[in-house]
Amino acid sequence: MAEMDEQEKKRRRVVELTEKMVVDGVSGCSCEWEGRWNHVKKFLERSGPFTHPDFEPSIESLQFLLETCKILVIGAGGLGCELLKDLALSGFRNIDVIDMDTIDVSNLNRQFLFRPKDVGQPKAEVAADFINSRILGCHVVPHFKKIQDLDESFYRQFHIIVCGLDSIVARRWINGMLLSLLVYKDGVVDQGSIIPLIDGGTEGFKGNARVIFPGMSACIDCTLELYPPQINFPMCTIASMPRLPEHCIEYVRILQWPRETPFGDGVALDGDDPEHIQWVYQRSLERAAEFNITGVTYRLAQGVVKRIIPAVASTNAVIAAACTTEVFKIATSAYLPLNNYMVFNDVDGLYSYTFAAERKENCSACSQIPLDLHFSPSSKLQEVMDYLTENASLQMKSPAITATVEGKNKTLYLQSVASIEQRTRPNLSKTLKELGLTNGQELAVADVTTPQTVLFKLSFTS
Repeated sequence: MAEMDEQEKKRRRVVELTEKMVVDGVSGCSCEWEGRWNHVKKFLERSGPFTHPDFEPSIESLQFLLETCKILVIGAGGLGCELLKDLALSGFRNIDVIDMDTIDVSNLNRQFLFRPKDVGQPKAEVAADFINSRILGCHVVPHFKKIQDLDESFYRQFHIIVCGLDSIVARRWINGMLLSLLVYKDGVVDQGSIIPLIDGGTEGFKGNARVIFPGMSACIDCTLELYPPQINFPMCTIASMPRLPEHCIEYVRILQWPRETPFGDGVALDGDDPEHIQWVYQRSLERAAEFNITGVTYRLAQGVVKRIIPAVASTNAVIAAACTTEVFKIATSAYLPLNNYMVFNDVDGLYSYTFAAERKENCSACSQIPLDLHFSPSSKLQEVMDYLTENASLQMKSPAITATVEGKNKTLYLQSVASIEQRTRPNLSKTLKELGLTNGQELAVADVTTPQTVLFKLSFTS
C-alpha cells in the first residue's frame, strides 16, 4: 500500500510539473526537465556491441534530433498515429504530417489520437494538435491535402520521409517524387540529394517495414511483385451476371461513373468524397435491386472504391516501432539501418524475417534508361495498354500515351479526361503501324502512380 502511495505521489508530481510548464508558456522555455531524454542518451552518448563501426558517441546527435532534423510522416491513420507518437517520444520535434482523409467513427478503435468529438475533422490536423499538446516541445505541422498537391520544394526540405499508407498508388507516387529529386554527376547519384524513405505497411496480422535509399537501393517499383494483387472481378460478370454486392458496386465504379459523369466531365471518382461515395452507393442499390442482390451498404461501397483492407492495432504498433527505429538509426548514424526489407506475421504465433530486396536494372521508376516494349507492327494499341496495366512490374492504373509522330507531339490515348478519351478511343483498335509508330520510337507514358513521365522504347518484333 505504501508503495502504491509513493507511485501516486510521483505521478501527481509529474502532472503538476507538466501543467505548470503548459500554463507558464514562458518564451524561450526549452520544455525540458532533468532526465527527460535519458532513454535516448543511452544510445547516443555511449558505444556498444551493436553500434555502427564509425559511430562516435557525442551530445551533438541528440541536439540534431531535438532541434534540426525534419521528418515527414505521410498518413495519419492507424499506422500514422503510431508513427507520430513513437517519433515524438524518440526526440524528433520537427515533424510534418500529410493526410487527405477525415476521421470516421470506424477509425476510433485503433487510431488512438482521435476521439468521438473529432469525427468529421481532418486527421492530420487533429493528430498534430494531440501530439503538440501532449508532448511538450514537439512541433507537428499538419497538411490536410493530397501528397500530389505539394511540389518538389516542399519535399526537398526533409531529412527523412516515413510512410504509413494504405495505398500502393500513393507509395509509388512519393517514390517517384524522391527519385525526381536526385542529382546525378557523371552518372553517379549525389549522396547529398538522397532523402531516405522508410515505408511501413500492414494488412490484418501481417506487416512489413523497409528502408529505401532512392537511387541506391531497391525502390518501391523494383519490388511491385511483392504487393498482393488487388481483387478484380471479370468484366463479363460485372456487366451481365452480377451475383455479389461487390459486383454491383464495381459496375457503378467502372462503367456507370465514366458514362454518366455525375459531377462533370473529367472528374475522377474520389473515395474520400462523401458525395461521390453516396452517389455510388445509391446507384449500386438500384443495380442490386434489379438482380435481387442484398448486402449493399454505404461502408461496403466505400470499401470497394477505396480498396480498404483490414487493420489490427497491434500490427500497426509493431510496424510503426520498426519504422521509427530505422528513422532513428539513419538520423543519428548510430546503428546500421535495416538491409532492407522486414516482414512480420503473427497470424499463428510470432514470425519475422528480413531480406535484401535487389534493385532492378530495368525498373520503370529508378532506372535511367528507357524501357523496351516488344510488339509487332500489327499489334494494336489496346495490347500495349493491357501490357502497361497488367504487367506485374508496371501495374499502371490509367496510362496516358503520347509520342512524336511526323514531328508533332500526338496523344495516342488518354483516359482521365472524358472529352479526350472519347476522341482518342478509336486509336485503341488501330495497329501501331497505322498510328505511324516506327521501330525505336519513344513512347511517353504518364500515370497516377508517378509524378514523372516514364519513357519506353518501342522495339518491333517480326
